[in-house]
Amino acid sequence: MYNGIGLSTPRGSGTNGHVSRNLSFVKPPPQRKDHTVNETGPKWKKANAAILEHDRKRQVEVKCMELRIKLEDEGMGDEAIEEKIQELRTDLLKQHQEIDAKK
Repeated sequence: MYNGIGLSTPRGSGTNGHVSRNLSFVKPPPQRKDHTVNETGPKWKKANAAILEHDRKRQVEVKCMELRIKLEDEGMGDEAIEEKIQELRTDLLKQHQEIDAKK
């Protein structure tokens, strides 16, 4: 017997005494540990500001790309498309900065 596992002696058991782990055991899913419960309720972690900022910039670029596709389908020139996209990008980034300043 090793650490309380297996047979105390393999004599008369019909086995060689080798102990192997149970490969059919399925571990339970891990419990969520991102919040704690106290008397006032759950306490959640704050969102990462860098990730939120990246998401906002990504949304701006998605809108710019949608405008680019629309203008290319209409047959506008490359310089005109770039100007309109740059105007849209500056407007959207300015709006996000104003929203962040209010917080």
